[in-house]
Amino acid sequence: MSLWLTALCFDANQPLKLARFWAAALRWKLDNEMDQVLSLVTTDKSGMRIDFAPVPEKKEGKNRIHIDLTSASIDDQKETVDQLIELGASHIDIGQSPADRHVVLADPEGNEFCVIEPDNAFLAGCGRLGSITCDGSPKAGYFWSEALGWPLVWDQNEETAIRAPDGSGPFITWGPPVRPKIAKNRLHLDIAPPKDGDQGAEVDRLMSRGATRIDIGQGDVDWVVMADPDGNEFCVLRPQ
Repeated sequence: MSLWLTALCFDANQPLKLARFWAAALRWKLDNEMDQVLSLVTTDKSGMRIDFAPVPEKKEGKNRIHIDLTSASIDDQKETVDQLIELGASHIDIGQSPADRHVVLADPEGNEFCVIEPDNAFLAGCGRLGSITCDGSPKAGYFWSEALGWPLVWDQNEETAIRAPDGSGPFITWGPPVRPKIAKNRLHLDIAPPKDGDQGAEVDRLMSRGATRIDIGQGDVDWVVMADPDGNEFCVLRPQ
């Protein structure tokens, strides 16, 4: 049985500020500003939410996971960049080439993301959230393809990508380099069995495919914290 991708989760020092920034960036809706963990609800066909949970730790080093935003035109790309700079984003250099047509930015807490050029063929047909893009190895791509039951839509040159079987929502991609982890990832995925599923059985299945159970200080909670074959944290929630 496959698992559902329920959320992409951000660790945030100021969850409300960061959630409002990403609501503007993605053109999604902030669900409830009063909750401790804030959620953005999709306005397109992405089929998942984005959560922002409070943490005291500051960001360390480059994230292994980032978001790629699509753009509809050159003007839209420029307007998006200008708007997000006004909202607290900043231009950053992560080694991109001057010839690259995507724009690399950091959000108000330093999380890297890209605003992709409008004629990017790979992301054509995606919503505003084009890709959850991971520094990673092919084995991570194969693992997540099996975990979610999503087909591999790209598997070349040490790069892999998966997408929901119905072709909706964002891609999830992996590609080198895989840098050593120096701290817990600021972004991670939450997944869950369907309502008639079995959380324990799914955890066992994921472990048989290379995942490990880990302790990040979560305490007594009803979800299971794990790491994929590249060491990236994720959570298996109760059936939903």
